[in-house]
Amino acid sequence: MLPYEILRKIKRLEIKTSRLVEGALSGGYLSTFKGRGIEFTEVREYVPGDDVRAIDWNVTARTGYPHVKTFVEERDLTVMLAVDLSASMDFGTTTQTKRELAVEFAAAAALLAVQGGDRAGLVAYTDRVELFIPPKRGRRHVLGLLAALSTVSPQGKKTDIAVPAQALMRTLKTRSTLFWVSDFLDAGQPAAGHPAERGAPVLLKALSKRHELVPVVPVDRREAGSPASGWGAMAELIDPETGERILVDFSSRRFIKAFKDWRDSADKQRAALFNSLRAEPVWLSTGSSPITPLAGYFHRQSRRR
Repeated sequence: MLPYEILRKIKRLEIKTSRLVEGALSGGYLSTFKGRGIEFTEVREYVPGDDVRAIDWNVTARTGYPHVKTFVEERDLTVMLAVDLSASMDFGTTTQTKRELAVEFAAAAALLAVQGGDRAGLVAYTDRVELFIPPKRGRRHVLGLLAALSTVSPQGKKTDIAVPAQALMRTLKTRSTLFWVSDFLDAGQPAAGHPAERGAPVLLKALSKRHELVPVVPVDRREAGSPASGWGAMAELIDPETGERILVDFSSRRFIKAFKDWRDSADKQRAALFNSLRAEPVWLSTGSSPITPLAGYFHRQSRRR
């Protein structure tokens, strides 16, 4: 049994995201991620406004009255969430960390799947698989998934995207929609111990050929802005994944240049990865709702299809 405060948190998360999902996303989700095809249901008599292309000419000729074929979409979709829980995702300088934003996004995506009658599953990872929940349908399943994601205590601190990518290559047998939620700061090159052919870029590219992979990137405003604005003069920085500490002078031009070079390098690395995947990323910002950027993504995708 989950503690009462955790249950309240999950309920608040469900209410918050459900309202936003119902108002802004459902239509975009259904039009963007279509099922595997359409299934014939019946022939009925034509009524004004029906698509003339659906007329069944054999039945029309036999009965003497125009009839049309009707179909329903055969969805049978799977939505899989891959969520980065490494220590870098605990960074946040507003009212929210990147990890908290990732959980809120996962709630929206999972509730969309429920409303569409689709299956939802989860793999949460660091440099290992921390949590794996096979895809299923239903509100109860999704609430359990969100509860597990909200309460898991990661054993690892570092990031290795290749590990969950290999797990998903093994377990996802049918084409799925894969929302990959991460800052992707390690994804431009193989992690230590991985041969190049099994590194993150190669495995993500293989996944993108089998599935519809959507990168979702939580970013904190301090990562995108200048370190000289609002940080103060001196501060100790800690690398959350290695524990390394360094005293930094934020007014130093040398440090500002080094920070800008690191940020530009990370941006180029991610852009190259997303281009290789032919995937449009969804960019999220801490302290802001994930609904608006996700709705924008659905709008752009549906216009292209």
